[in-house]
Amino acid sequence: MKALRVERKTLRVREVEKPTSGEEAVVRVHLSGICNTDIEIARGYAGFKGTLGHEFVGVVEESPGGAMVGQRVVGEINAGCGQCELCSAGDSRHCANRTVLGILGRDGAHAEYLRLPLANLIPVPDVIEDEHAVFTEPLAAACGILERVAIEKIMRVAVIGDGKLGLLCAQVIALSGAQVLLVGKHPEKLRIAERRGIETSTTREAIKRKREFDVVVEASGAASGFATALEMLRPRGSLVLKSTFAGADPATIDQVRLVVDEIAIVGSRCGRFQPALDLLKKGAIEIDSLISEEYSLDKGVHAMERAEKKGVMKVLLRP
Repeated sequence: MKALRVERKTLRVREVEKPTSGEEAVVRVHLSGICNTDIEIARGYAGFKGTLGHEFVGVVEESPGGAMVGQRVVGEINAGCGQCELCSAGDSRHCANRTVLGILGRDGAHAEYLRLPLANLIPVPDVIEDEHAVFTEPLAAACGILERVAIEKIMRVAVIGDGKLGLLCAQVIALSGAQVLLVGKHPEKLRIAERRGIETSTTREAIKRKREFDVVVEASGAASGFATALEMLRPRGSLVLKSTFAGADPATIDQVRLVVDEIAIVGSRCGRFQPALDLLKKGAIEIDSLISEEYSLDKGVHAMERAEKKGVMKVLLRP
């Protein structure tokens, strides 16, 4: 089969052996989405070698006992050991021995086929088209904020970053009834949120709204986003970190402000898939505006290059 792989610091599409089911399921990939994490991994982040990709929708082709064969599915990306306390409690996201699809110790979704445990696979309702289902993983990450922070209707929430993740976070939080402000630099992206009734602001204007917000979500992926978020938070507010950024100097963080204002810093990574599928089923999230381009898997290297360009939103790969 064909797969988009990082090997010896080189990104290329090559022929590799198709996975066999064994104790896991084999999924024929219909569509996969290129994520900023894929781009960073291709640059050397995390030292990963193998097939990239963790956002996908596909159909189960093989599985132990034939379970779910023919079912269209998406898949939780963290595959736990199945033995530890976390896995036994039904949450493998922080299993110390987990593998992560296309990120850690497991070949990913930018391929014709992939392998995942049956327990990771979730059926996709017929009413959700592939182009929307492929957003389940990043939408679940946005929904994961609500697992980490209690957001009420009376709260004021700001989201820093108008990229794909920021737009999804703003839409999810707005559905809670809270007052949401999306902060970004790109008018065309901010207009996507505005069409959903979400207030927007440029970064320059937003920084003037000091100590106004109960919760600020940092989803820009830039070190400056942390500083902006901190300026906008009220005392005893919560700063949710949705993105990681390299090169930030801890010495530049205003630790006095964190202590004196009793700011809570909350990390948020992966969310549950079912809440995301429920939102997609209801058509509650604007997805079409987040898709920029689609390429065949054969053109995977070019697709990755396009995904890096400024102004480009989600780039999809179709095997």
